[in-house]
Amino acid sequence: MLFFYHIFLFVYDSGIRFISSWNAKARLWVEGRKNIFERLKVAVEKGEGPIIWMHSSSLGEFEQGKPVLESLKTSYPSHRILLTFFSPSGYEIRKNYQGADMIFYLPLDGPIRSRKFLDIVRPELAIFIKYESWFYYLNGLKKRGIPTLLISAIFTPKQQFFGPMGGFLRTLLESYTHLFVQDAPSAAILQKFKLKAPVTIAGDTRYDRVAEITGTAFHHSVIEAFCNEANTMIAGSTWKEDEEMLSGLLDAQPDLKLIVAPHEIGPTHLQEIKLLFKQHVLLSESVDHPRLLNARVLIIDCIGMLSKLYRYATICYVGGGFNVAGIHNILEPAAYGKTVIFGPNHDRTAEANALIKTGVGFSYSTKIDLISFTENLLSDIGLRTSLEEAAKHFVLQRKGATGIIVRHIAENRLLSKS
Repeated sequence: MLFFYHIFLFVYDSGIRFISSWNAKARLWVEGRKNIFERLKVAVEKGEGPIIWMHSSSLGEFEQGKPVLESLKTSYPSHRILLTFFSPSGYEIRKNYQGADMIFYLPLDGPIRSRKFLDIVRPELAIFIKYESWFYYLNGLKKRGIPTLLISAIFTPKQQFFGPMGGFLRTLLESYTHLFVQDAPSAAILQKFKLKAPVTIAGDTRYDRVAEITGTAFHHSVIEAFCNEANTMIAGSTWKEDEEMLSGLLDAQPDLKLIVAPHEIGPTHLQEIKLLFKQHVLLSESVDHPRLLNARVLIIDCIGMLSKLYRYATICYVGGGFNVAGIHNILEPAAYGKTVIFGPNHDRTAEANALIKTGVGFSYSTKIDLISFTENLLSDIGLRTSLEEAAKHFVLQRKGATGIIVRHIAENRLLSKS
């Protein structure tokens, strides 16, 4: 299997370099790794103190790891935090994040690259988030005796880890010092396959993260002026299919306002949204804009705001439910006590299924369903109020994963106190 892993690395590297001439994300992936070892060495040698290395594949995983990162930064102030990303969608958005001392792309796995990386960084502790595991990095950490944790992991029988070719992938999991999984089914399937690495059911650190966001003060005069006490749906991380459904909803609900934060904010997609919603205004042009008060649709044409905006919603909509990848983050609106509506592709999202069972999440497949759900929620304030309390309780009772992980690190003395 290692032979095929090398083929995968070669094909991935060659393919992404090939498409980088016309694909912007691929170009960022390649450019961000140029001279990376030289730049990394300079950054490491410039500071003092042992290093905690946290790796996230992309932005979503970073948000999961952030509560643990910030807790460790507080508990171990003499340590430095190295944060790495695999994807441009994580690095480019969080490259100026102040909570980490160093932020870099992770060099693609391989025997030489991983050895160079570990020789330079010499981490005292390594933390990976949720899924992403690389053979040579994990093998190198294990050989060097460096404690390595996987946090907020979730496993299902359909994953490649447990398929016909899963033996090699499970060896990656056994390179971890400890695995912190989100739920009992994840632990059960690891036990079924007799995984040797210790496993703890800790929960999902995202609940700690979204609860933290809701407790942070935030005001935005443009958003507040747009909503103006009207019933407002905030639709986050939308795709074309979501936006077409929402357009039909506005036709059926003439008094409803919509704030839409698309998943992609490139010029082509923004133009499509502007053509779809006639009474629109862009956030970037809306300060003191005379069209703002008359607009029914406010388009968020910037990144990094969505998690804070949900507080202004009457009802929330989360996109991605008509895509193969599935719905995006539904915990952020739930943490504000908002009822959440999303498309049918949610089976791989445990929290979506849990929200549906709790009664504060609604999945729909047709425009008629979307209109019906929204109409019922808007017409019954008492129902909406009870659902808001249920949504808040849903998030609050699932907090605590960060504390479990950080206590494990302290109790097992995985980090020095110097």
